[in-house]
Amino acid sequence: MIAKKISLYIALSTLSCLASAQSYRPANFTDADRLEKIESTYTIIDKLYKDFAEENHWPGMAYGIVVDGKLVHSGGVGYTDIAAKIPADKSSDFRIASMTKSLTAMAILKLRDEGKLKLDDPAYLYIPEMKGMKYLTKDATPVTIKNLLTHTAGYPEDNPWGDRQLAVSDDELIALYKKGVSFSNNPGLKYEYSNLGFATLGYIIKKVSGKTYQDYITQYILNPLGMTHTYWEYTKVPKNKLALGYRWLDGKWVEQPLLHDGAYGAMGGLITTIEDFSKYMAAHMDAWPPRDDAETLPIKRSSIREMQYPWDVNYLSANAKTPTGRPCPNVSAYCYGLRWAKDCDNRVYVGHTGGLPGFGSQWNIMPDYGVGVVVFGNLTYANAGAINNRVLDTLLVLSAVKPRALPASAILNQRKADLLKVISNWDTAKASGIFADNFFMDYFPDKLKAATTEAFAKAGKIIAVSAVVAENQMRGFFIMQGESANIKVAFTLTPESPGLIQEYHLDGVVK
Repeated sequence: MIAKKISLYIALSTLSCLASAQSYRPANFTDADRLEKIESTYTIIDKLYKDFAEENHWPGMAYGIVVDGKLVHSGGVGYTDIAAKIPADKSSDFRIASMTKSLTAMAILKLRDEGKLKLDDPAYLYIPEMKGMKYLTKDATPVTIKNLLTHTAGYPEDNPWGDRQLAVSDDELIALYKKGVSFSNNPGLKYEYSNLGFATLGYIIKKVSGKTYQDYITQYILNPLGMTHTYWEYTKVPKNKLALGYRWLDGKWVEQPLLHDGAYGAMGGLITTIEDFSKYMAAHMDAWPPRDDAETLPIKRSSIREMQYPWDVNYLSANAKTPTGRPCPNVSAYCYGLRWAKDCDNRVYVGHTGGLPGFGSQWNIMPDYGVGVVVFGNLTYANAGAINNRVLDTLLVLSAVKPRALPASAILNQRKADLLKVISNWDTAKASGIFADNFFMDYFPDKLKAATTEAFAKAGKIIAVSAVVAENQMRGFFIMQGESANIKVAFTLTPESPGLIQEYHLDGVVK
């Protein structure tokens, strides 16, 4: 009886294996359908941004939506220059503050890839003035480049002070180290946000490359990405494109002084447009999925994925809620110049905030979904993350866009086909050669046969078999659709080559 029911889905299985894509694809739409669903949200999203800007006294706002590496929608609210009434839009140049940090990190990774430094190197190898630093205890380890990238150098949080240091010279930065710095923790023990740390990385770029960090990042990252309207020094920005910064005081906007470019620009000095920055976001999106294609980005795709890895988990927000008020705990971490978060729905966000006197900004991409948002504002410490979170949540809910699917490996597809043959007759299992040496010590043919018989009795006639849903390249599951119920078959392969089945689960799934 089971063999008859199985015959149809063995044939279907073969077809599903052939149909498996070899790159990430949207799980629920064709490309055209996917974009059309996302486009349907733009009117609502425009209103969200506009209302937020007005309610929170933003003088000007520019924003963009990036899908699959392209800027597909943008908008502007208010003015970049209130007196001159210059409207904010995707071509307006805003100072993006700490969003700069990931470009500094990318430059460090590029130098690492070229063999010019190591992330575990003590920073004093490149800045000798750091060798004599006095740590909190004698058993402290020296500050490394990786510590600087992840805010684990032990320096105290320095936002109010650091935000006023943009124009400091290299000589003044080194003089600080000569005099000595204070530590809040020993290196490598705790996360504490440090602008000094990223200014230090900027100087290391100069020492290693022989170019200022500004010239190095411009030559090897900005220019290759086509970011031709991006600047370090505000006096070089066309006047009709430069966003001035403001603070809301006593019911009116008060213009804030713009700081010149200097050593601390590596932590927060970049000035760019939505059009330009979307190209940088596209580079981060294009790092996914891992693949054999030729490298076309300023640094290796694997290095960009390394930048996005949650190296330093620092917060668990147990009482967090979605913008609609639904309880949704999340965990967050710092990467290399990037922030990472995962929410209760297992959705991953990668990006960074930016805040300076006169400015606030944020960007976030969801690598699994291929979508991202970015917003710039010219209000002191504007809470850009709040509106971007609301916009992303709205986009996902209204468009119903799903994560992109990981293609099943050849061995997962093969083991699926092998399993389908064995399920029809467990008496052949031991001789099939597809099971690892642990399998029949953990699973017993008589019980496997009984479970299969029971599942198929509940499912009825099998009318379709799904493709393998890959959890990774060595673990996955497929669904057998029955007239009365569905059956889920999950399996995990061993590290051997080729992988053998070490774990197996058959579960009935009610329609």
